[in-house]
Amino acid sequence: MLLSFAEFLAGNNILLRPVFTKQPGSVVFPVHPTETSREVVFSCEAQGHPPPFYRWKLNDSFIVPRSGSRYALTGGNLRISHLNKEEDVGVYQCLATNSFGTIVSREASLHIAYLENFKTQSRSPVRVREGQGVVLLCGPPPHSGELTFTWIFNEYPFFVMQDTRRFVSQKTGNLYIAMVEPSDVGNYTCVVTNTVTKSSIQGPPTPLVLRVDGVMGEYEPKIEIQLPDVIPVAKSSTVKLECFALGNPVPTISWRRVDGVAVGRKVDVNKASGVLEIPYFQQEDAGLYECVAENSKGRNSVKGKLSFYAPPHLIEEPQDAQKPIDDTLVWECKASAKPKSSYRWLKNGEPLDTMEDRVQVNNGVLTISSLKLADIGMYQCVAENKHGRVFTNTELQVIAVAPDFSQNMLKPQTLARQGGDVLIECRPKMSPHGMISWRKGKEALRESHRYVSVLDNGSLRIANVTKMDVGLYTCVARNQFGVASSAGSLLVKETTIITSPAGHLDVTVGESIVLPCQVSHDPTLDLKFTWFFNEQLIHFGNHGGYFEKVGGRSAGDIMIRNIQLRHAGKYTCAVQTKVDSVSIATDVVVRGAPDPPVDFQVTEMTDSTASLSWGSGPDNHSPVLTHNIQARTTFSLGWQGVITVPELLGGKQLTATVIDLSPWVEYEFRVLATNAIGTGEPSKPSKKARTKDMPPKVTPSRVNGGGGGRSELVITWEPVPEELQSGPGFGYVVAFRPQGAQGWMQAAVTSPDTSRYIFKNESIAPFSPFHVKVGVYNNKGEGPFGPVATIYSAEEEPSRAPGRVRARSVSASEVEATWKALPWSNNRRRILGYELRYWGERERQETASVIRTMGNRTSVVIRGLEGSRTYFISLRAYNSAGVGPHCATVNVTTKKPPPSQAPVKIIWNTSNSKVILKWDQVRALENESEVTGYKVMYTQDRHSRPNVVETNTTSLELALPVNEDYVIQIKPFSEGGEGSSSRQITIPRIAGGTFCLTRLERWASNRKIASSNPHADKLKDLPM
Repeated sequence: MLLSFAEFLAGNNILLRPVFTKQPGSVVFPVHPTETSREVVFSCEAQGHPPPFYRWKLNDSFIVPRSGSRYALTGGNLRISHLNKEEDVGVYQCLATNSFGTIVSREASLHIAYLENFKTQSRSPVRVREGQGVVLLCGPPPHSGELTFTWIFNEYPFFVMQDTRRFVSQKTGNLYIAMVEPSDVGNYTCVVTNTVTKSSIQGPPTPLVLRVDGVMGEYEPKIEIQLPDVIPVAKSSTVKLECFALGNPVPTISWRRVDGVAVGRKVDVNKASGVLEIPYFQQEDAGLYECVAENSKGRNSVKGKLSFYAPPHLIEEPQDAQKPIDDTLVWECKASAKPKSSYRWLKNGEPLDTMEDRVQVNNGVLTISSLKLADIGMYQCVAENKHGRVFTNTELQVIAVAPDFSQNMLKPQTLARQGGDVLIECRPKMSPHGMISWRKGKEALRESHRYVSVLDNGSLRIANVTKMDVGLYTCVARNQFGVASSAGSLLVKETTIITSPAGHLDVTVGESIVLPCQVSHDPTLDLKFTWFFNEQLIHFGNHGGYFEKVGGRSAGDIMIRNIQLRHAGKYTCAVQTKVDSVSIATDVVVRGAPDPPVDFQVTEMTDSTASLSWGSGPDNHSPVLTHNIQARTTFSLGWQGVITVPELLGGKQLTATVIDLSPWVEYEFRVLATNAIGTGEPSKPSKKARTKDMPPKVTPSRVNGGGGGRSELVITWEPVPEELQSGPGFGYVVAFRPQGAQGWMQAAVTSPDTSRYIFKNESIAPFSPFHVKVGVYNNKGEGPFGPVATIYSAEEEPSRAPGRVRARSVSASEVEATWKALPWSNNRRRILGYELRYWGERERQETASVIRTMGNRTSVVIRGLEGSRTYFISLRAYNSAGVGPHCATVNVTTKKPPPSQAPVKIIWNTSNSKVILKWDQVRALENESEVTGYKVMYTQDRHSRPNVVETNTTSLELALPVNEDYVIQIKPFSEGGEGSSSRQITIPRIAGGTFCLTRLERWASNRKIASSNPHADKLKDLPM
């Protein structure tokens, strides 16, 4: 459960003045004729301790609830039963009282809304001529509460529809018809509705009869609904002005402001009904408004002034006050209102007596001088005008007490710095304020112009403190109600002095420095060191770890590691003790590489140069020695150095010309500054600028050609890169002529990316030489031609097939094919090489593998074949024009595969610088070729190329030095190729002697061979 602060204090028996938490509000009570239970409750609730009791006033007279009366009080709420509109209507106020005084609530009005019946049951007919205007009166019955009006024409539910000719006033209830027509004849009934009670009453019908004595002629407008001279309008409310005129023809209604101010956009003008509506009325909406009615016969108008009013709204309220007896109280109460507020004051719910001279009220300011205990109470300022009033709620306490130090004792110990000033505060609670005196020890302390003074508030000030001032000081306070004192000791401490001198440090970026802060101080006092950088506190551990304390407890030295440019500035060491504080400042200048140059721009461009200018950036305390220019284009790899005039740019040089640029290329430039510390960051790149165009100078490289189709001359070249084209509209001029001819034929190639040109003419003989050169041009003009190259026209493809094609099996995986070469060249064609195609007996020729030879070779070895398989081979010649006819297909069958079993049971021994090897005969399987011999490979290490010795027996004697280690392997071979190798055998250096593999080693050797042998299943049962 949550308690308010006031409830909490009340629960702890703390006295509290009354404060309203709920105040009554105005009530409009709807009364219906059939109702018998009519009851209203006004709410009122206040907090305070002791709990407040409540009283009520009606029209400034106290209500006295009695048993059996219509008034009952429940807590602070007032209940009124059996409402009586003659006795109970009025203004109610709640009063809440406790021991602090009485407060009065805001005013709350009670209105009773009702609507009685019309008194008469019939009305006389109204007779008018056609074209005449008429007003039908409603005459509403007695009522209270806002009404609305409608009219029934003849019978319900046919209501009169309002337009420019007919209007129902919501002010009077009357029906206005500007010009009667025959269709208007009938009975009219006024319907009155109370917006509060929601009840409606119909009046007696009024017959409208048309006279037969003629038609009314035209006449000027006659305004029937007049405007009051002054219409007061409340702030933020909505106001509606009505205006309607009779006339023939029907008048038109318009509105305007007489002062010439335009009608605001929020204003709604209903031209059909003649109503002007202004919502959320403000001061600027006030003024003189005019309604104008006009027709063809004339014009008429009425004026009314809207005046702005606002009930009082408090903008300054007095606050609760505690004042010593005999003091002066000044309370100011201020409210905004239109018209201005008047002010009066209440004390404990009754008008304040201002007859005494010491009580003055002046335009909301209350002044009470020479306060007495009788002035204690609850005060309320009432700000009011004719549109309303508001109440403040304030307490005045007048205090009269003897001196009391219980809440503000003197400090037991006050510390002072020798040679400094000290203030010993004395702040007893007493009312009225009396006299303060001081003692040191037992002697009264007298003020001295030299160093001792008592301030107006009673505190003691001692200047230029010395050791002689140490002692016990007593403050004595007295007034007419009593006397009290409080004492405390004064201790004098040595002055804190920073012994490190103020300095100026000059460092370079990246260095580490120590800023000293050494002190001498009173040893009984603790020191606190605080560092500031440019007046901002340094938080050690932040700042990227640059700052570190290194001074220990008695010194405040700090280190700045890897100092940066941003660390330049003023560093202040502040030392603080309980009695004084001192500080010292050190200026640190950090030198570094220059900041980027500024305002870099291109001032002029030619076809090969760029003029540049820039401004100097901060040099970071080291003068700039040189500048360097860099450039980049879309074709370069990043930024590149350039050649400038002057070649060397000094530190004060702020302009330069870049030379040797490519024409018609878009460049960006930047400049870097360098000083003794290093090179700084580059400037911002310049805006992109393009060099001017010029005729090209660079010709295509690698002019070549040849090949192509019959009667074609194919010319190729390496295109000129875009950055070397020197301008737009770049293209190539291809010039060519038969070898020995005088004149050149030329062709223009307009695309700069094109790399070939084909000239086709039936007269071109095959493989005839041409002289060719390629030039360049662009929109600025023609450039040079490149060097002349000799290129042959397209040749004819070979017309004959190679002869004497043979194929033989070399091994199980290799076949050698041979043939007789064709003549290498004649005047129509060349032979560039041969194309061999081969495929297996179960494969289709379309999937054949292809081998191409170059030059005049007449044989090729096909590798990677399968053993014991038939292959088909076809051969044809080729050149740049294509391939010739195939020779007749030949076939060949590869040999059986070599033995798959490796040599086993290898035995070796050494004797007299010889190594003797023996092994078992390798037996070929049924589908393998027979063993024809063995290759013994030996090397001194596992990575060098081995020596090979062949033998057709199963033993071998090698003459090798025995003081070296050897690695030996043995493999069989046959016509199908080489078989599987034995495992590697390492023969260690042994000076003589014999060594033989044991049965166990031979078995292990066999197992290793078996594990890697494709025929391992046949070897696994070898005996140990």
